[in-house]
Amino acid sequence: YKNMAVSTEAPTAEMSNLSVNPSAPKGTAKRDALRANELEVQALWEKENVFESDAADDGKEKFIVTFPFPYSNGHLHIGHAFSLTKSVFRAQFERHLGKNVLFPFAFHCTGMPIQAAANKLKSEIEAYGIPPQFPEDDPAVRAKMEADLAAAAAAKAANATAESKAKGGKTKLVSKTGSGIVRQWNILMKMVPEEEIPQFVDALYWLNYFPPIGVEHMKHFGAGVDWRRSFITTFVNPYYDAFIRWQFNVLNEKGKILFGKRNNVFSLVDGQVCADHDRSEGEGVGPQEYVLIKLKVLEPDHGQARHDKMKALLEKYDEKGIYFVPATLRPETMYGQTNCFVLPDGEYGAYYIDATDEVFIMSARSARGLSCQVYSENTYFTKEFGKIECLETFSGNELLGLPLKAPNASYEKVYTLPLLSISMNKGTGIVTSVPSDAPDDYMALKTLQDKPDFAAKFDITPDMVDDFKVVPIIEIEGYGDASAVFMCEKLKIKSANDKAKLTQAKDETYLKGFTSGIMKVGPYAGEKVSVAKPKIKDEMIAAGQAHLYFEPESRVVSRTNDECIVASTDQWYLAYGEESWTQAVKDHILDEEKFNSYDTIAQAKYEYTVDWLQEWACTRQFGLGTFLPWDKQWVIESLSDSTIYMAYYTIAHILQGEDNLNGDSSKSPGGIDPADLTDDVFNYIYRKASMPTDSKIKPEVLEKCKKEFRYWYPMDLRVSAKDLIPNHLTMALFNHAAIWDDEPELWPKGYYTNGHVLVDAEKMSKSKGNFLMMDETIDHFSADATRFACADAGDSIEDANFSRETADTAIVSLVNEDEWISNNYSVEGMRSGDETMNFMDRVLTNETNHAINETSRCFSGMQFREGIQKGWYEMLLARNEYRSFCNDSGIPMHKDVVSKWCEALVIMICPVCPHWSEKLWKQIGKTGHAVKAAWPVAGVEDKLLSRQARFLRDNLKTMRQQVGKAKAGFTKSSVLVTDSYPQSKIDVLLMMQEKYDNGFPADFMKQLQGWCKNLPEKKLIKNTMQFASFTKKEVEDVGPVAMETTLPFDQKSIMEDSIAYLKSQLNIENLDVIKLDDSDASADVPDRMRELVVPGKAYLWFH
Repeated sequence: YKNMAVSTEAPTAEMSNLSVNPSAPKGTAKRDALRANELEVQALWEKENVFESDAADDGKEKFIVTFPFPYSNGHLHIGHAFSLTKSVFRAQFERHLGKNVLFPFAFHCTGMPIQAAANKLKSEIEAYGIPPQFPEDDPAVRAKMEADLAAAAAAKAANATAESKAKGGKTKLVSKTGSGIVRQWNILMKMVPEEEIPQFVDALYWLNYFPPIGVEHMKHFGAGVDWRRSFITTFVNPYYDAFIRWQFNVLNEKGKILFGKRNNVFSLVDGQVCADHDRSEGEGVGPQEYVLIKLKVLEPDHGQARHDKMKALLEKYDEKGIYFVPATLRPETMYGQTNCFVLPDGEYGAYYIDATDEVFIMSARSARGLSCQVYSENTYFTKEFGKIECLETFSGNELLGLPLKAPNASYEKVYTLPLLSISMNKGTGIVTSVPSDAPDDYMALKTLQDKPDFAAKFDITPDMVDDFKVVPIIEIEGYGDASAVFMCEKLKIKSANDKAKLTQAKDETYLKGFTSGIMKVGPYAGEKVSVAKPKIKDEMIAAGQAHLYFEPESRVVSRTNDECIVASTDQWYLAYGEESWTQAVKDHILDEEKFNSYDTIAQAKYEYTVDWLQEWACTRQFGLGTFLPWDKQWVIESLSDSTIYMAYYTIAHILQGEDNLNGDSSKSPGGIDPADLTDDVFNYIYRKASMPTDSKIKPEVLEKCKKEFRYWYPMDLRVSAKDLIPNHLTMALFNHAAIWDDEPELWPKGYYTNGHVLVDAEKMSKSKGNFLMMDETIDHFSADATRFACADAGDSIEDANFSRETADTAIVSLVNEDEWISNNYSVEGMRSGDETMNFMDRVLTNETNHAINETSRCFSGMQFREGIQKGWYEMLLARNEYRSFCNDSGIPMHKDVVSKWCEALVIMICPVCPHWSEKLWKQIGKTGHAVKAAWPVAGVEDKLLSRQARFLRDNLKTMRQQVGKAKAGFTKSSVLVTDSYPQSKIDVLLMMQEKYDNGFPADFMKQLQGWCKNLPEKKLIKNTMQFASFTKKEVEDVGPVAMETTLPFDQKSIMEDSIAYLKSQLNIENLDVIKLDDSDASADVPDRMRELVVPGKAYLWFH
């Protein structure tokens, strides 16, 4: 793999080692047959360049679909494969529609992960040798290490909020390995030969190793990629490097890139901003703004010995001011403060703040973050970035009972009280208490007031709590002026341990307070809370009573295992929040004619993210990538260099070509030197600029590049997992809108996002044995069976389920259908000609037409699970029914019917199982490639015939049940049918006809209930509701014909034409059909039997 070339002979070589042994175990012979065919087909595709597509002038419609390039620090797994199939399936479906389809693919190497992994490996080798002798190789040491990790995890879980518990406490890496002891050497051992591992200390070696393997694994999957257009990112590839430099120059030229101090999630260990793809935990987490409220420490007044350390600190720093600094999201509520809470077992420190010449009491974790943030403009809170002086340490107990001066509070003095639910991993570890509007605060204070013995355990005296009453500050309609008290009483919350109800109360009071609350106190009394809040915040900051403080919304860990903070750093950033830019993107995604999100939930996420995405740090000072053109101390980060690369695909085959992932200029098909890819060249290709006159690139080559781009753009579809909505996918919209601001017709036309994939209904985990690598899964099940199981896994934005049982079943089904089609497509003795067509011939033809139309609808809407239900499962059921009918009736199948069914099935399943289809296409004598064949032509579905088929099918099912329950002794059986409804049902049908107008009204069932109230009997009401509900569904399936008061087809004729089939299926020799409307024929039928028969619903009479 070192030369990044993948041999086209590889599949053939593999085939020579994969023979199908007739005596192979039952479990592998069919799989081996599928794999042998797949390798043969893949070799043919590669030899004949089947998936290569170029700009054309033949009038064909084009279709380009793309997929986010995977990160190249390992092998692709089934999660990649599942998401990937959505683009693969759609691309193949569009080929069948006759379009010129392009599906390109590349590999992402930008950013921190590879560099961090290389650095970690280097450290392991330096510390433990080659091969490394890790401490945990000793079982006793390993046991202790695992115990320590388990204890740390338990402690973390104990401190976690309910939300973080729900998400799980493990990092990505621990979740994947199943153990907290993670060594880079051991990770690589699973993927590369051990003797080669030391070379991976060089980050660039990863770029030479994994991408070519990715190419080969994708080929094994039958992905249908135009590999001429494949590449890797970073400066290693000079062509892509030039493209990214041009992109950023254009963005800079348009004023989209700015410089200044900004708050971003930051790793102190790495010394730079930590973006989503640089994280092992916390993807999608951004900075959260808090307000630090400064509660001044007063002289202790209760003579408690635990305050001696604070007294000493006050003697030295009282003039400067010592402050408790709780972090709050609600500065407008400070008028209602009654006390301050700390965690009795918590660890706190007194930290000197250089910018204000004051001392802040807070947790070490929050002090670390504050030391990286600005006090004002360019002045940091501390003299040295990331360093803060700790003057003293305290336990939470040593802070309890201290008197404080709280800004804006109505009480001159409040006290520090215990709160056992404080998390030291959120905020500063200190909580200011506003019991009027915070249910947790109210219950905690009430507990201390109502239970003096509990308070005494913490040496809290009655005067510290009893005199502090709830202070009303915000009026909320329906909740009064103390919403926390109202909600606690409403929900009957009895203690601070009633977490679920307290969470409900908190969510409701906070939301109502902000949206509907009116201030009762302070200078903004009478104003809405939402209006007053920013004013109060700004005034408190200006008065020196508060400061802004930021931390990640939840825990973030870098790939170097550093828990990140939020830092204010000089940074190049993309100003995504710029109003006109945001509005342009929003207008695009809200226009259904221009943009298709395929899912209402996804659409809502795009709309939210467009507003939420404000400023994005787009550069780093460490990691792989492209250097910022005008400031080369910065490297463009991994999400920012991957927003318009879909446009690069359109010309990559001219610049780089096949087997040239890293952009070796000597292999350039267009003979292009990367140094000649100037901004003027790219502006000509991608924008409306004139052809550069001084370019060394041949004009005809430049013209070809421009033609390719203009032909393939805009991108018709991009497929991705849903976790890229908050970053990459939305950023791609913004960047397209910026680069092509004068050509909105070139912006993306559609995004499809899927959920994550489970394996056998469980999250993938090596410890559970269900962590599946893509290529291993292909070897185990075959590519087509793996793809089939991916299609069956699900299509919504919710999590899907890859079932190994489904993959196994697919193996059997594919092989069995291969055999059946091969044996029956052109078997001798079949009927032919229209004159020999019987009822069931017409039914199968009609159901084939229905399946073709429905499968097309599903595939075009990215509903592949439903698509294989229509185009595979239902097709097999229809064929099975037809085969049984012919066998039981003693007649041959019809050649034209069978041919149409076989040809349709082979192509309809081709997007999912193309290797199987390719083989069958040739076996039935077709020329050309199955993947290039036209989608089967479907005649208009005959809805009446569909209804007749359903009539026979449903009644046969009912009659089977009747036979099973029949008493012995009968000598004859009769199928009873009737064309006449009783008057009560005719009335219902007439009412339904009256209500129907190209559909029923939304409240039809409610109207029906009202109509039924006039009926005389309860039993009749129930029967009427059931009949109307059944008929309504029939109307939705076959149209208004289902409401006719007489059936539009001859039930008796259908039953009689199928009598041999019915006799065989029911195992009854003496069977006839009686029409109750024929008085002579039905004279002997008892009345109790007649009552059971209605039009469309036959009944079997044993007599």
